Amino acid sequence: MATPVPDPTVPVSSDAALVAALRDDLGSADFTVDGVESLLGPLAAAALDREQPLPARRVTRTVLDGGRGSGTERQAALTALFLLGDDVAAATVETALPSVGLDGAVRLGLVERAGGGPEDAVRARVELRPYAATDAEGPVSWWLASDLRELQTGRRLRADHVLGAGGAAATLAQVTVRTPVDRVLDLGTGSGIQALHASRHACHVVGTDISRRALGFARFNALLDGVDPGVVELREGSMLEPVADELFDLVVSNPPFVITPRAGRGSGAQAVPDYEYRDGGQAGDDVVRSLITGVGSVLAPGGVAQMLGNWEQRRGEDWTERVGAWLEESGLDGWVIQREALDPAEYAETWIRDGGSSRERDPAAWDAAYGAWLDDFAARDVESVGFGIVTLRRPSEGRTGGRLRRLEQHTGSIRQPLGDHMAASLAAHDWLAARDDAALAAAHLVVAGDVTEERYLTPGAQDPNIVIVRQGDGLGRGIQASSPLAALVGVCDGELGVGQIVAALAALFEVRADELAAELLPAVRNLVRDGFLAPLPADPRA
Repeated sequence: MATPVPDPTVPVSSDAALVAALRDDLGSADFTVDGVESLLGPLAAAALDREQPLPARRVTRTVLDGGRGSGTERQAALTALFLLGDDVAAATVETALPSVGLDGAVRLGLVERAGGGPEDAVRARVELRPYAATDAEGPVSWWLASDLRELQTGRRLRADHVLGAGGAAATLAQVTVRTPVDRVLDLGTGSGIQALHASRHACHVVGTDISRRALGFARFNALLDGVDPGVVELREGSMLEPVADELFDLVVSNPPFVITPRAGRGSGAQAVPDYEYRDGGQAGDDVVRSLITGVGSVLAPGGVAQMLGNWEQRRGEDWTERVGAWLEESGLDGWVIQREALDPAEYAETWIRDGGSSRERDPAAWDAAYGAWLDDFAARDVESVGFGIVTLRRPSEGRTGGRLRRLEQHTGSIRQPLGDHMAASLAAHDWLAARDDAALAAAHLVVAGDVTEERYLTPGAQDPNIVIVRQGDGLGRGIQASSPLAALVGVCDGELGVGQIVAALAALFEVRADELAAELLPAVRNLVRDGFLAPLPADPRA
């Protein structure tokens, strides 16, 4: 029997030949997101997404017991082993992984034998999950190894648990600007998902993490998913320390932003366990504050940083005041979109469950953790905790115009991937900042292809009471427009300048042109900024 991986802090081995064989096996078994969903069917697949494994387990057992016919047994074995955490017969695993073999999978650290004989069961040591997403570069289909979850083990997560690609990671990947760049920093890389996405549009990616265990998974995943070894470099260390005095064109981070009680740690049964992937070791929202105010030190001119974060709203203070002060301290362009806000009780419940606890299983531990969180928030008069997306940018050298400052709440649906929209909005800010009202009036604009108009009329009326100009892409914004503004948007086809359109509308509505311009030009700026209108592209023949 092959010997297990010797270093327990790095559970998977990056043996290039074995990983290549594993990649071939996973692909030929159609162990993909679509393949697994097809195997399980919509009911079981949806239940598994909700952390309910029983319907999926019934499907895989039926297949492996011979009730489904040929062609899906390998899929079923891999699903049962790596997604459900079930023991699978050694012979079945050998068949499911014909190239790497059972011994190869053991040497890679993926599985272990339950006993000593060849017919004994095999169990997974890690989760190996198909991953599919679409970012601004297009679709991807990969596999990601990470630590087993509570769903597979039935136990609380270990303190140094390495997370796979959850909803937050997918959100960050989809909102990230994907302009081709030279150097990218993935701060707090975890299992390496952001580094994988960045490797498609960057010459060099540096992934950092305080966890050696996480770096081991990230190295394995980059190899498994075919990333050029010269593109991704992994470094151990906290926050920005491993890259001090270096500059990057893009920084992405899904940092350990969870606001965790610090008082009383280490006493008694430790009511609130530490988890490296989510607890940055600082009080309150200081991790996010320090990252926002400090990331500019590693941004090249024109460089962009995008991250997720939590922030507190304390009594008598709006969240925009708190986060806005961080932006001022950073000295960078800043755009923050708050996606949701939870009260202290909701927040505590969310993160207690995240660690694998439930009140039904252990009421005393649940109540102790709950109380610790509520006490911690009460000590700082926290009324709610916001979650959102932070985009920062170091101004380019020689850039004219004011600094970007946007703090907005957008809890509705967004049209992912959002990366191209974010990039276009940043470019629109620069275009607008370089133009006064006279220059804007001279500009020729075109309406975006995703913009529609909604009109609401009282029955029998000829004219609408309300006109909504709505965006189908990006943040899906809807703007209530006056009749002149709606008319201006409707005729922006690039033929006439904005000032010419305003003059014509002034004659139509029988108002002074200068007064109408004073009303419409600020609204036009907002529409350009948000992607409803765009400058006419330069003629390539000119």
